[in-house]
Amino acid sequence: MASLRDIKGRITSTKKTKQITKAMEMVSASKLNRAEQNAKNFVPYSEKIQEVVSSIAQGGGDASHPMLESRDVKRTGYLVITSDRGLAGAYNSSILRKVYQQIHQHHTAANEYTLITIGRVGRDFFRKRNMPVDMDITGISDQPDFADIKDIASDAVQLFSDGEIDQLYIYYNHYVSAITQEVTEKKVLPLTDFSEEKKAASSSYEYEPDQESILEVLLPQYAESLIYGALLDSKASEHAARMTAMKSATDNADDLIGDLTLSYNRARQAAITQEITEIVGGAAALE
Repeated sequence: MASLRDIKGRITSTKKTKQITKAMEMVSASKLNRAEQNAKNFVPYSEKIQEVVSSIAQGGGDASHPMLESRDVKRTGYLVITSDRGLAGAYNSSILRKVYQQIHQHHTAANEYTLITIGRVGRDFFRKRNMPVDMDITGISDQPDFADIKDIASDAVQLFSDGEIDQLYIYYNHYVSAITQEVTEKKVLPLTDFSEEKKAASSSYEYEPDQESILEVLLPQYAESLIYGALLDSKASEHAARMTAMKSATDNADDLIGDLTLSYNRARQAAITQEITEIVGGAAALE
């Protein structure tokens, strides 16, 4: 049985750990509010640019663009968004497991795909398994600006435009609520996901100078906006997952402190009882 000093030491260290996890929970809760608001604020822009692109792409005109055309798939690009730090529950492991399974199901050789990672955890995961990570970026702020990922988003789109990849998928955690995040797969390129409902709801536009010139500028921006929107969504999920994980850790620390305190009191009672027994036994021996 552990000594009183050992139990007391464990109680003290657990209380200090609880203070840390509680502080991290509060910090994540504060960051979550801003990240959730950023993701919501980006939705109107994303919907409007998609409406304009959909209007041109399905407007029945002669406008066309390579980013709108499907082609034989020889090489696939996977853009994976993870965090730079751990202590976020299953936030990183769930998405990495999903991507890893998808790659092994659809590819038999490393030259059939390439990986683009945002976040240190994803980059290290794939590199340790000798999987081709062609581009990566780390150190993204908790409240990212588009400028933070503009280069890697532009490079990813350029890979498709240059024919180095034939399709591009993005994997990230979609924010549903503070306790629920869903691993999401979205096809970014080619841009073929324009539903009839969105087409029917779109407004009428007059294009100047012409539709093809507008598509030439707008489509790369739209593809980059999909990546940025996914990053904002993913950041909200990260803060929510870390807040939930730290709350669970704090609750577990409370339970552990309660169990250790009970053990400490029992050990102390046993020690006192032993001392009393020894005193009574010594007194009895002197009689």
